[in-house]
Amino acid sequence: MIYVLNGPNLRRLGTREPDVYGADSYDDLVELCEATARELGAEVSVRQTDDEATLVGWLHEAADNRIPVVLNPAAFTHYSYALRDAISQRTAPLVEVHISNPAAREEFRHNSVVAAVATGTIAGFGLHSYVLALHAITDMTQSS
Repeated sequence: MIYVLNGPNLRRLGTREPDVYGADSYDDLVELCEATARELGAEVSVRQTDDEATLVGWLHEAADNRIPVVLNPAAFTHYSYALRDAISQRTAPLVEVHISNPAAREEFRHNSVVAAVATGTIAGFGLHSYVLALHAITDMTQSS
């Protein structure tokens, strides 16, 4: 099992700033992750919340059960020390993903407080960032 966790506003994909995030919907993202997991012989649980506490709870659940995580922390990327502390407790690989490239956007988006405690970061490839992250997680968990 791999958790694919998404932070605030990701359910608005397709309608929120399509020039930045593309025209695909959140349902398209879920379908893409599920299809990629099937191809890799894995299972995913794709979740989204606008609530920081819920996201922290899911990360605790993943840590307690040694579940690898693909995480798009969205706006929490830049300021959520609660999220960072939850990620630092991880017991399996965690890949931070972003649809856009935060380093090429507004200055406040350039800093990720979670990157230092993630296994790695993939950004700027649209929804394909999730595909790359799922491949990375699968490679890491199969080789360990």
